Amino acid sequence: MLFCYTGEERMSSSECCSNPPTLNPSSCTGHVENLGGLDSYVTGSPHSKLALLLVSDVFGFEAPNLRKLADKVAAAGFFVVVPNFFNKDPYAPEDANRPLPVWIKDHRPDKGFEDAKLVLEALKRKGVSSIGAAGFCWGAKVVVELAKRALIQAAVLCHPTFVTVDDIKEVKVPISILGAEFDRISPPEVVKQFEEVLTAKSEVKSHVKIFPKVSHGWTVRYNVEDEAACKSAEEAHQDLLEWLLNHVKGVTSSL
Repeated sequence: MLFCYTGEERMSSSECCSNPPTLNPSSCTGHVENLGGLDSYVTGSPHSKLALLLVSDVFGFEAPNLRKLADKVAAAGFFVVVPNFFNKDPYAPEDANRPLPVWIKDHRPDKGFEDAKLVLEALKRKGVSSIGAAGFCWGAKVVVELAKRALIQAAVLCHPTFVTVDDIKEVKVPISILGAEFDRISPPEVVKQFEEVLTAKSEVKSHVKIFPKVSHGWTVRYNVEDEAACKSAEEAHQDLLEWLLNHVKGVTSSL
């Protein structure tokens, strides 16, 4: 399978590496278990028929803000899975020997897509009937590939990286795209192009929103002591949750 990574040079900018999280895997309520061959943070009722796959940015599945979001979505009735796609090797900005363009060669989104399919199969074996997915930065490319093949029932892309207009043209499931006003990786003009494509696809429900006064990564790499940053992140989280509740809950899966 061939993937075209336009904008890879933009991803090497400081935006993808800004505000790295302090990893603290003990700060949330779920636990880690193996699903589809990947260690995954899981939270929510294991008996739920509704599941959500959260695909992280380059900092990986231990990021506390991401796990807190997983817990929040789980409280609404989803069984939430946050896989470790990087095999204990999340991006480490302090490692001068492996800048982002070097690190990404070992962690391509196409491999993440293949791994995600294994996780979806494991969820189906557990009796899950409907699955949504949300991706952040790097993870958005993984999620859009799932959405192009209708392997999920609904998708959310937050400040996407690597996602192209051609990708959006192929999306087959309801999709929400949340962008930032200040984002050189997915600038507002590109997000607007996504919106134009989706508006022309009347058969696919869509939602596109550009958040003012925020930067790339604001949904999961916000400063918890910054009231305005928390408020913007919480608004995005609420939009994400509402989209999933509207388009995953009650859907009869064909998976």
